Amino acid sequence: MKIKNIKLLNYRNCEDLTLNLDNNKILIIGKNAQGKTNILESIYYLSQLKSPRATTIKELIKFDTNKFEIVAQINKTDTDIDMSVSYEDNKRTLKLNGLKTTPKNFKSTLKSVLFTTEDLMLLRGAPQDRRNWLDRAISQIYPAYDDRLSKYDKIRIQKNNLLKLPEINYSLLDIYNQQLVITGSNIILLRQKFLKELKDIAIFKYNSIADSENFDIKYSVQESSIEDIAKYLENELQQKSQEEIVRKQACVGPHRDDILFFINNNDATKYASQGQQRTIVLALKLAEIKLIKEKLGESPILLLDDVLAELDDLRQNYLLTTIEDDTQTIITSVDTLLFDENFLNDVKIHSIKNGQLN
Repeated sequence: MKIKNIKLLNYRNCEDLTLNLDNNKILIIGKNAQGKTNILESIYYLSQLKSPRATTIKELIKFDTNKFEIVAQINKTDTDIDMSVSYEDNKRTLKLNGLKTTPKNFKSTLKSVLFTTEDLMLLRGAPQDRRNWLDRAISQIYPAYDDRLSKYDKIRIQKNNLLKLPEINYSLLDIYNQQLVITGSNIILLRQKFLKELKDIAIFKYNSIADSENFDIKYSVQESSIEDIAKYLENELQQKSQEEIVRKQACVGPHRDDILFFINNNDATKYASQGQQRTIVLALKLAEIKLIKEKLGESPILLLDDVLAELDDLRQNYLLTTIEDDTQTIITSVDTLLFDENFLNDVKIHSIKNGQLN
């Protein structure tokens, strides 16, 4: 799958930008805060309907305007598809080939893997950061996963609201807990399934850089069957019932879980060097690309946002030489100095300044 062109209207600092992307490798160069990251973000938004940087959709609108629009043409299984997202008057409109569609259908069209400098801090970040990465990766392969997360969050919020009341209805609390066990067990099971599929690929990628180290990935809940996961959650809810009442919030469930990384059986979040951590994240991103291709039959678009400047020569070279030819790769950088001439021979280069292409 490839994105052929994209047009941004009042998106961040891009008032009216049209970019031809009909090439396998594209490099967008420009100084900081000129708009190159906004282009990658807009492509990512087309695939996820979420921004990795904004908490609300209104943050995507250019200052002093009240709407934005992203229009793109992609090629998928040798078929051109027109995609558009517009937002005006607090209303978002999604279209495929000019016809309005649902978020679920829209997100099934384009797949992308975004690799940013913030991702390099994945291991040092909070468990929430790792859960967010995992959830975004899963939803690209299993579209129904978002629905499960949404259902779980609604129940969890209802439970939190109940726990905040002066008097708690314990019968209703039991009902919420039963629902959380059912929905939570399904989420945990799918997370474990995805990590199991990703793990072998990620270990291979990691060992291609650091072959003398033993790398491993685990989920914080070890139970493997849906029945055992449900029993685990029931026991945890019983043991932490008083804690939840005191803290007035749900303390048990997949919203509190973590993804664990190990190098030579040591916790990588605590003991791995900066280089080892970056190798792990690099392996995860490359494994994600390969897994999407295996599951869906086409490579996602790879978006590299200023990340090469944060990698040493070994990891830079591995990343750029490992990307398969059928993976469209869009890279941002402040200049071309990080790239050798052989790589640049096949690259289409664009320059951006103040939200406009030069």
